[in-house]
Amino acid sequence: MKPELLDVVELLVDLPEAALQAGALGTIVETYDNHAYEVEFADAEGATLALQALEPEQFVVVWKNSTKAWVPLVDRLAALLQTLPEDRQQQVLNFARSLHKTPA
Repeated sequence: MKPELLDVVELLVDLPEAALQAGALGTIVETYDNHAYEVEFADAEGATLALQALEPEQFVVVWKNSTKAWVPLVDRLAALLQTLPEDRQQQVLNFARSLHKTPA
């Protein structure tokens, strides 16, 4: 899923220089030719906390502006898995298998 202008993204990494932690939500406000994206992070009142140029591996899209809808969890997980090396993907698969075997 290609990130687009005004999509909402979730940060996957900590950015201590900007006082941002993984899980922070931001909005893509600019796209660059080198496949980077300018993301604005704001507080609950809408005041800008930080503007950061990010690579696609640093975030996952959680809301699509084009559809005005939240991205389904399964699609977010798939996008996140694609950023991991294959050995880590296998660890996630093994963990999911263990959850499947365990009664809720």
